[in-house]
Amino acid sequence: MMRRRTTLLAGCTAFVLALGATACGGGEPVAAGGGDKSLDGQTVTVAGVWSGSEQKNFQKVLDAFTEKTGATTQFVSTGDNVSTVVGSKIEGGNAPDVVMVPQVGVLKQFAGNGWLKPLDKKVAATVGDHFAEVWQNYGSVDGTLYGLYFKAAHKSTVWYSPEALEQAGVTPPKTFDAMLKDGRTVSDSGLAAFSVAGQDGWTLTDWFENVYLSQAGPEKYDALAAHEIKWTDPTVVEALTTLGTLFKDKQLIAGGQKGALNTDFPGSVEKVFGPEAEAAMVYEGDFVAGVAKDQFGRNIGTDANFFPFPPVGDGKAPVVSGGDAAVVLKDGRNSEAGMALVEYLASPEAAAVWAEAGGFLSPNKKLDLSSYGDDVTRATAKSLIAAGDSVRFDMSDQAPAAFGGTKGAGEWKILQDFLRDPADPAKTAAELEKAAAKAYGN
Repeated sequence: MMRRRTTLLAGCTAFVLALGATACGGGEPVAAGGGDKSLDGQTVTVAGVWSGSEQKNFQKVLDAFTEKTGATTQFVSTGDNVSTVVGSKIEGGNAPDVVMVPQVGVLKQFAGNGWLKPLDKKVAATVGDHFAEVWQNYGSVDGTLYGLYFKAAHKSTVWYSPEALEQAGVTPPKTFDAMLKDGRTVSDSGLAAFSVAGQDGWTLTDWFENVYLSQAGPEKYDALAAHEIKWTDPTVVEALTTLGTLFKDKQLIAGGQKGALNTDFPGSVEKVFGPEAEAAMVYEGDFVAGVAKDQFGRNIGTDANFFPFPPVGDGKAPVVSGGDAAVVLKDGRNSEAGMALVEYLASPEAAAVWAEAGGFLSPNKKLDLSSYGDDVTRATAKSLIAAGDSVRFDMSDQAPAAFGGTKGAGEWKILQDFLRDPADPAKTAAELEKAAAKAYGN
């Protein structure tokens, strides 16, 4: 999705909804090349949210699949509303074979609708060998494996200007408290500590999730994500109180709370890495590097770097992730070839194609880290793999969209209100619970 992935470069200007047509800029279906030609003459249609540079790089993966098997491919960019587009295609008898699903909640929805084929035994065995159990669990519904997580995001990274930290005389902090303390030192040197993208509510959910996972632990995180505990739980109030220490400190945030609420995600990156720096650090996922490099010409590792989101209190450093899962539709015209594509996507060979192109992380533990093009991306990928089963999927992406994924409503709006006035964490927790109970239906 746009909010998770930052497809910020030039992309398609219109969604291609007819699966018989090639998606914008995709050209003709890929011609067969070398390989064993086991699927020669067959066509696989693939739908996903990607456009622009992400679609271009995924097409390289599809080209490699063609080279290997002989199957031609057609990619359809659905835009953010993947479930609506795919649903309409199924109803119209024109379903894709494979869908790249951007949220756990959407995968569960597809499975609940009876749209998905379970991954066959051969694919499941490959997934079991190449991926940590946590990724298998996020691809499963009621114990049945439906999805293969091909692309991941590491959402526990704080990006900073090495020059700004050096001028302030601070080094990347090891704890959350040290990060705020160092931030005040940075502020004293004349530059705000953090650029916060409060205009985009999803970034605030990510802030909360990292604090909560570290402070409350993975078991509570899982329970809250499933709404098995209420948002009025003391652990939620504690996490909001911790987050409020940042939000209420005008010394730490560029432009203060008002400035943050008027800053979207691209703008938050620009405030650190753009031509007129206003802050030293910006928290968000590994995709910050792509914006800093592609839009502002920053050299990753020299002009822009990251440190892991630091642990809160006595907790462990959090690793929050997101990702795109490949699923096979029952109603696709060529689900057999679709299953073969998912098997290929489960291989380190497929992941290496996009890793070399850049702008990509793989949860595939068999992928050689040397496939990544720079040391910073390698370090990010190593951190994601090393986290193993302690990785937790973005909580708001697991929630019903009415609560965790709707602009101006639910968690997004409530956390924006909290940023505006963080004085009463308990009241905010109560508002979150009211919205969650309505969305989850319990």
